[in-house]
Amino acid sequence: MSTPKPPSSEDLLGQKYDRCLADFLVKAGVGFSAGVVLSVVLFKRRTWPVALSTGFGAGIAYADCDRSFNPARIPGTRIIPRLPEAERK
Repeated sequence: MSTPKPPSSEDLLGQKYDRCLADFLVKAGVGFSAGVVLSVVLFKRRTWPVALSTGFGAGIAYADCDRSFNPARIPGTRIIPRLPEAERK
């Protein structure tokens, strides 16, 4: 049996973009739905609750994507620099 190859960096990047796009669509859709319900039930069919809640959902999805692509932005995460080969030995 041969060992499976690790996925290429392009595949990993594509998976991250796909995950971010799906996350954006879900969270913006949930925000839109919540905004429609709030607009009908509480705010006499105004449009601002729909826009506000859709924006909140999109903003949360953007923040999650930003953390996915740049893990240094996660609170409490430290990036330890790698020593050059000569100093490791």
